[in-house]
Amino acid sequence: MDILRVGVIGYGYWGPNLTRNFFELPSSEVIAIADLSKENLERARAKYPDVVLTADYKDFFDKELDAVIISTPPKTHFPIAKECLLNDLHVFVEKPITLNSRDAEELIDLAEERGLTLMVGHTFEYNSSVQAMKDFIDDGELGDLYYIDAARLNLGLFQHDSNVLWDLAPHDLSILMYLLGQKPISVSAHGMPCAFEGIYDLAKLSLLFPNNLMAHIHVSWIDPAKVRRVTVVGSKKMAVFNDLGIDGKIKIYDKGVEAPAYTNGFNEFQYNYRSGDITIPKISYDEPLRTECQHFIDSVVNQAEPKSSGRSGLAVIKILEAAERSMANDSTHEVLEW
Repeated sequence: MDILRVGVIGYGYWGPNLTRNFFELPSSEVIAIADLSKENLERARAKYPDVVLTADYKDFFDKELDAVIISTPPKTHFPIAKECLLNDLHVFVEKPITLNSRDAEELIDLAEERGLTLMVGHTFEYNSSVQAMKDFIDDGELGDLYYIDAARLNLGLFQHDSNVLWDLAPHDLSILMYLLGQKPISVSAHGMPCAFEGIYDLAKLSLLFPNNLMAHIHVSWIDPAKVRRVTVVGSKKMAVFNDLGIDGKIKIYDKGVEAPAYTNGFNEFQYNYRSGDITIPKISYDEPLRTECQHFIDSVVNQAEPKSSGRSGLAVIKILEAAERSMANDSTHEVLEW
C-alpha cells in the first residue's frame, strides 16, 4: 500500500491530536471519524469537512480501510479493538491496551493469527529526550545505575470510572522498561482516595529490576504543581528528564559520592563527594505523537513489530494488576512472572 487508509474511533480528549497527525502525514489518509457525541462530530466536521463522520465505528467495516486508531475510554478498548481485528484492520489503541491481562493476551493472539499490527500508544517511547536518556544509560555515561525515580503529578483530571494508577502510571512504566530494556521482577504499591471515596487519586509504586536496581513511581491527581520528571542516578553521573523544562528537557549532573578505598578506622573514613558541571545536551525536537503515528504506519507497511507492540502493552497491564493486588494486601511485594 502506498498510503495507509485510517479511521479514527473517538474524537474526544486525545482523538483530535491523533487525527491531526494522521491527517497531516503524507503516508496516511484519514477516511472516517467515529464518535458517539454529536458535539465532537461537529468539531471534527469543522476541521475535516471531507472526512466521513459517523456515530457508529462499525460503519468503518465497509469503507475499505487499512487501519483504525482507537482513542476511546479504556473500558471500551478491548471490545472495539477485538471487533476491528476480526474485520482484518490493523489497530493502534491508546494506553492502557485493556483493563486486564486476559483481554490483552486475546488481542495479541488475534492479531498474530491474522497477521495484523497491534500497537499501543506509549507516546514517551517516541520522545526524543527519553530516547537520549536511554542512549546515556546504554553508553555507560551515567555509570552503574543506582535507582530511578519518576513523578507524574497534577491537580486532576478526575475520572469516575478509573483511578490515578491506570491513568498516569502506564506512561512511567513504559518509560522505565524502555530505558532499561528489562521488565521488573517485583512491585509493591500503596495508595489512597483523598478527594472522593473509592477513587484512588494518589499512588506510589516501588519496582525491583534485575541487578537489584530499584525504581519508584509517584502519581497523583491531587497535587498543586504539575510535574513530569524522571531522575536516573548512576555511579558516575545523574540525569533528569523534565518534560516541562523550559531551558532544556534533559540535564546531566556530574555529581556523585565515593567511599575511600581503604582506611585504618572509622575516624579516617570519609566519603568523597563530587559536584561538577551541569550539562544540558542539545536534542532536536520532533513531536513525539507525530513520530509515534509514523512508526505505526511504517510497522504496518513493513510488516514489522512496533516498538510499543501489544506485548509491551500487556507488560504494563501485568504490572498494574500486581500493583493493585499489592495495594489491597498491605503493600506486599508481588512477584511478576513473564
